Amino acid sequence: MKKIVLYLLFFVSLIGYSQQKELTIDDAVMGYYKGLYPASLQNLQWVKNSTNYAYLKDSNLIFTDAKTNKEVHKIALTQLQTVYPELKRFPRIMEISTTDITFRNSNSIEIFNYTANTKNNAIPFEKEAENVDYNSKSKAVAYTIDTNLYVATTSNPKIEVTNNEDKNIVSGQAIHRSEFGITKGTFWSPEGNYLAFYQKDESNVTNYPLVDITTYPASLKNIKYPMAGQGSEKAKIGIFNLKNQTTTYLNIDTSDEHYLTNLSWTPDEKYVLVAEINRGQNHVWYNRYSVETGEKVNTLFEETNDKWTEPEHDAVFLPNSTTDFLWFSERNGFMNLYHYTTDGKLVKQLTKFNWVVNSILGFDEKGKNVFISGTGNDPRESHTFKINLKSGKYKKITNINGTHTSQLSSNGKFLIDSYNSVTIPEITEIIDTEKGKSSFVFSAEDPLKEYKMGVTEFVTLKGNDGTDLYGKITKPADFDSTKKYPVLVYVYGGPHAQLVTNSWLAGSSLWMPAFATLENYIIFTLDNRGSANRGFAFESIVHRKLGDAEIEDQLTGIEYLKSLPYVDSTRIAVNGWSFGGFMTTSLMLRNPGVFTTAVAGGPVTDWKYYEVMYGERYMDTPQENPEGYKKARVHNYIKNLDGKLLLIHGSVDPVVVPQHSMTLLKEAVDNKVQIDFFTYPMHEHNVRGIDRIHLVKKMLDYIVENNK
Repeated sequence: MKKIVLYLLFFVSLIGYSQQKELTIDDAVMGYYKGLYPASLQNLQWVKNSTNYAYLKDSNLIFTDAKTNKEVHKIALTQLQTVYPELKRFPRIMEISTTDITFRNSNSIEIFNYTANTKNNAIPFEKEAENVDYNSKSKAVAYTIDTNLYVATTSNPKIEVTNNEDKNIVSGQAIHRSEFGITKGTFWSPEGNYLAFYQKDESNVTNYPLVDITTYPASLKNIKYPMAGQGSEKAKIGIFNLKNQTTTYLNIDTSDEHYLTNLSWTPDEKYVLVAEINRGQNHVWYNRYSVETGEKVNTLFEETNDKWTEPEHDAVFLPNSTTDFLWFSERNGFMNLYHYTTDGKLVKQLTKFNWVVNSILGFDEKGKNVFISGTGNDPRESHTFKINLKSGKYKKITNINGTHTSQLSSNGKFLIDSYNSVTIPEITEIIDTEKGKSSFVFSAEDPLKEYKMGVTEFVTLKGNDGTDLYGKITKPADFDSTKKYPVLVYVYGGPHAQLVTNSWLAGSSLWMPAFATLENYIIFTLDNRGSANRGFAFESIVHRKLGDAEIEDQLTGIEYLKSLPYVDSTRIAVNGWSFGGFMTTSLMLRNPGVFTTAVAGGPVTDWKYYEVMYGERYMDTPQENPEGYKKARVHNYIKNLDGKLLLIHGSVDPVVVPQHSMTLLKEAVDNKVQIDFFTYPMHEHNVRGIDRIHLVKKMLDYIVENNK
């Protein structure tokens, strides 16, 4: 039997009188709206260039001095309403300075001087605006309408940056389907004098038909969807000069459909740094371009890998330098930081961790130390560290086990640290980064203390290759070790995701422990190889063979479950969404007899129907890897079905398009195999809002009814 390490972790106190309420599936699914997830401080952030921080309490924005932990100022909603009578509640604050707060009010960015109680400025923009991006230095807003890009200033609400009538040309939006860490399409220069933006030409991308049933009759809605091995988008980078209102483009030839990403400005605004990645995603060129000429100045460095290269972070320049920056790279097996210059000189590898650096929080006042967020030695956690830029020596700032989210003050002397774990709903503290002392700010009550809740155990299993695999097992409230319980395996299993974390509910959705208690079920989840925060070797084992290592590890979890005396090994069901839908259908059909029941939501069933950017990274193209695509194709195993299988798909899913489920249904019909199907009309890749209750009940009712 495999070595197992169990950590018993209680979600809530087991005091009898406090656990009599039953948590329904309806309430669990809508838990955020019903106060069943831990409270947190809203609008919590630092006041720029000060050691004061602010947060919202009882419709008041409270300012507190981090050095004394005493309140120093307060802005009441009623005070704001004297200037903005239309406000019904306190707005989300974008920025706070020592004199102003900045917030969005409908189609305007408002700058309110809270010391004088006056409107300092306003930048109105068009009501149809999307992708709104405000810059405080220039007092300007970038935004998009349809496929074009505009800028608004205090004097002009609509300055035209692009004017393309061809709808295939899209400006100012995230490109490459938001892979490579891309979250937006506009990038203001450090002083706000320029706006860099992405542009994509989708002329080579095939239209994919979705049907809008809300019209009479139903109508066609085409989206651009680049499927693996087919035509992809061509990217460009534009530079808009705010002063003379002209637009130029960097001289980059992307006729080969290579990727442009990780766009960064140098602090002097003279250059733009761009990571260029070949379509095969195994070669990165990090290039510097002149803003003045648009020409490439130099290639700073190249990275290659026989599996894939995937830069996901912008360059972070050192304080008071226009030439030296930190770069994230997995080249040594884990995401670490490297010190480079814009001449392309590698000064040194700053961090040499055998764990993952996730982000840079900032620097201290003298520019001697950088603060980062990373997993630390336990990949199920997240912590903050201070690293000396010269020596590389580091100190862990957050010492309580759990998942920490930190904000660094402008001078680097204090952290706002908010954290939670399986035993801590939410705590916020201020940490002195030099002395290490902390002061209390906020603690959330356990929102589930009056409900009957079970326990969760962390499990560490050994994979067949000796790798540690982290899992979690949730038991019902009235668990009796002498009884036999059916099991629901909840799976995702794909890259960039991690389901087992030392966080509230251990990272589970609230419906899972609710279901465990309501139906007397065991819920089990395992992060297999291929999932996030374990380093490149752990994640890249899946290259060209999605499903193989992942299934092997999930079956290791099944072996563990079968070894437990309280598990009914004849009643094991599996459920997952998206990549988890791929895993669910693959586990069910490639391993007949293991599971009685499977519910797969938005499942990838054939990787050739999935997008270029993600699919080709992990599988190469169908032309390059026909055997890998064939083995991973769920359709090929439909005859193996032994039990009940339900597919669920949003009717207008633009991520995992409906063709995945439809072709699997066709395969079942052709082979005279009975499977079940349910669609959610006009829902996209997931089912949100009130309809999500229907979805979760649909899944769980199917499992209870058939897992017998």
